[in-house]
Amino acid sequence: MTEPQCAAEPRPTTEQLLTIEDLRVDIISRERTVHALDGVRLTLAPGEALGIVGESGCGKTMTALSVLGLLPPGGAITGGRVLFDGQDLATAPEPVLRDVRGDTIGMVFQDPLTSLNPTMTIGAQVAEPLLLHRPGIGGKEARARAQEMLRLVGMDQPAERMKAYPHQLSGGMRQRVAIAMALVCEPKLLIADEPTTALDVTTQHQILELVDDLRSRLGMAMILVTHDLGVIANRVDRVAVMYAGKVAEESDVRDLFARPRHRYTEALFAALPERAAGSGTELHTIPGLPPNLAARPTGCRFAPRCTFATDECRTGEPPLADDEVRGVEHRFACFHPVPDKAVTPEEVVVPPPVPPTAGPGGVLLELDALVKEFPLKGGPFSRGRGAVSAVGGVSLRIREGETYGMVGESGCGKTTLGRIVAGLEEPTAGAVRFRGADPARMSRAERRAHRRRVQLMFQDSTAAMDPRMRVGEILREPLVIQGVGSRAEREKLVAGLLDAVGLPRGAVHRYPHEFSGGQRQRLGLARALTLSPDLVVADEPVSALDVSVQAQILNLMRDLQRERGLTYLFISHDLAVVRHLADTVGVMYLGKLVESGPAEQVYAHPLHPYTRGLLDTVNLPDPEAASDTERAPLKGETPSAAKPPSGCRFRTRCTLAQDVCATAEPPVSTPNGQGHQVACHFPPAAPSLASTV
Repeated sequence: MTEPQCAAEPRPTTEQLLTIEDLRVDIISRERTVHALDGVRLTLAPGEALGIVGESGCGKTMTALSVLGLLPPGGAITGGRVLFDGQDLATAPEPVLRDVRGDTIGMVFQDPLTSLNPTMTIGAQVAEPLLLHRPGIGGKEARARAQEMLRLVGMDQPAERMKAYPHQLSGGMRQRVAIAMALVCEPKLLIADEPTTALDVTTQHQILELVDDLRSRLGMAMILVTHDLGVIANRVDRVAVMYAGKVAEESDVRDLFARPRHRYTEALFAALPERAAGSGTELHTIPGLPPNLAARPTGCRFAPRCTFATDECRTGEPPLADDEVRGVEHRFACFHPVPDKAVTPEEVVVPPPVPPTAGPGGVLLELDALVKEFPLKGGPFSRGRGAVSAVGGVSLRIREGETYGMVGESGCGKTTLGRIVAGLEEPTAGAVRFRGADPARMSRAERRAHRRRVQLMFQDSTAAMDPRMRVGEILREPLVIQGVGSRAEREKLVAGLLDAVGLPRGAVHRYPHEFSGGQRQRLGLARALTLSPDLVVADEPVSALDVSVQAQILNLMRDLQRERGLTYLFISHDLAVVRHLADTVGVMYLGKLVESGPAEQVYAHPLHPYTRGLLDTVNLPDPEAASDTERAPLKGETPSAAKPPSGCRFRTRCTLAQDVCATAEPPVSTPNGQGHQVACHFPPAAPSLASTV
C-alpha cells in the first residue's frame, strides 16, 4: 500500500503537531465563573495517540474541545496557547477555526445521535465536509468519496446507507457514520470524545479496531478522551491523567499502568472491578467528590480525597515535574508519590472481604419458555410484515438473595426480558412465575400488590425522573400511589432511603438536574427501593459512570442487598462488572439464553463459543494483556431479529458451525452436572468440578 498523501507533507520545524501551553478556560455565567482548565500543558507528535482519562468534570472533554474552539456557552480561553501545525488556535478568529474543523482536525463526538443532523441523509452529511473544504470537488465526486469512506469504516451496503437517516441506524452504525464524517478529508489529527461509551463489547472492539486501522492508513495523530481504562490501555501511546482542570500525571501507557506515581491514578486503578481480589470483596472507592472549580482550590486539588495528604499538600501546589526514569519521560504532580517500582499482584492493597450472606434461598422468579415478539407494520393501511423476535423461549430461575447477571450484545433481548419481569411488557408466550404465582393470572388487586415486589432501576436515571418534580416528590410518588402510610410516615421513609443510598436529607428540595451522574443513579436506586421490593431489575445501572463512581454504586448495591435481603436481576454489557457482582450469569444472544451457570465457572470455563468470543473481545485494563492474535474476538454483525437464522442463531458467526447447526436448534445440556448449562451442538469438554476448585 502506498503511503497516504497527508503523511508525506512537509512538517514545520517543531517535532510536535500539537502543543498546548498553560491553557486556561473559564465558563462565565451570571452566578459564577468556573475555572474549567487551569494551566494544562500537553504535546502530541505526528502519528501519535494520546489518551486523556479522569473522572467526569476533570477537564478531559474541555481540553479536547478547546483545541477546536468549541467551548460551551460562556466559555472562553483566558490564557495559554494551542499550537497546531505552528498556528495558535487559541487566538485564531472564527473563520480560521471553521477552516480547520473537519479538514485538518476531525472530531468524533460522544453521542452520534445528537451530533448528526436528523433532517439530512447519511450520504449528504458525510459528503458535506468535502464540499466545504475542497472547492474543486463537485457534488457527484463528493458523494462517491462519501460512499467509499462508508465502505472503509465497515458500513454494510454503503450505497443503500447513503440514503438513510440517522434514526434508521443502530448506535454502532451511527458511530461509524460520525467517524466517516471526521475522516473524509483525511485530517492530520483526530479527536475522539468517548467514542465507545455505552456500546457493547463487540461494537466497541469493532469501532476501536476501525479507528486504529484508519489511523495507520492515513498517518493521523489522535486524542482519545475516555473514562474506560481498558480502552486506554490497548489503544494509545501516551496517557494524560486529569483531575480538577489540571494534568495530574502523564507518561507512556505501559509505564503508567505498571508504575503509577500520582495517588489519584493509583486510586483509579484500584477501583477497577478487574483489580478486585474476587467477587466477595468490596471495590476500592475514592472518598468525597472533586472540588468546586468556581473557586480555585488551594494546595493539591486531590488532597481532600487523598489518604496520604499532609499539611504540605493542603497549602502548597505540587508542580508537574519531569521525572525521567528507565528512559521514559514520566510527569506527575504529587508531593507523596507512589514508590517508583513495578507493582506485583501480591502487593496490590484490596479492601477486606464482604461478610458472607446467608446464601440464595428458594426460587423467587421462574421464567418458563418466555417469548416476546414485536409486530412489524408497514403503515396504518398495510398489513403486518412479520415480527421481531426479541425473546425466543428463555427459561431460567432466580433464587432469593441471589444476583443474576444477564450479559450479551445490544439487541440480544436483555432489556426486553427485564421489562417483562418488571411488568412493563406482556409476554407473547410462556410464563413468568413469582413465588410460584403467574402475574398474568392475578386479579387486578393482586397484580397491584405484586408490582410492589418487583421494581426497575433504569439505565438512564436522568430520563427516568420527571425534571419538574423535586426529589422528595419523586420518592414519595410510589408511596402515595400504593397508599402506604401517613404523610409523616412517608417523610420518614424518604429520609431513611436517602440515608441508605448515601445522600443528604436536604436533597428532597432539589431537582434531578442539580445532581451528578453518580448521585442521580443513587436516586434511581432509592426510587426502586421505595416500596421495599423483593426483586430489583437493574438495567445497565453503571454503563456510563466513571470507574470511581461505578465502584461506589456497586458497593452500595451489595450493601443494600445484604441489609435488605434483596434479589437482583443485573443487566449489563460490562463483563467485568457482572463477574464481580453476580452469583449466577446468563448469556443471551439474539433472544436466546445460550449459556448460564455459576459466575466463576462461566468466566473461567466458558462452554458456548459466543461466551468465549465475548470474553476475548473485552478490552482489558492491561497494556501487557494478550493481543487479538492470541485471542479470538467476535467477528461480523448480529443478524436481524426480524429474520433470525434457522437452527442455532449464532451459527452465522460461529467458526464451529456445521450442517446440523442450520437445521436443528441446539439442545440444552449440563456437561459438568453443576448447574452450568449450555445450548450448543458442539460444546467443549467441561472441566471436572475438582479442577475448578
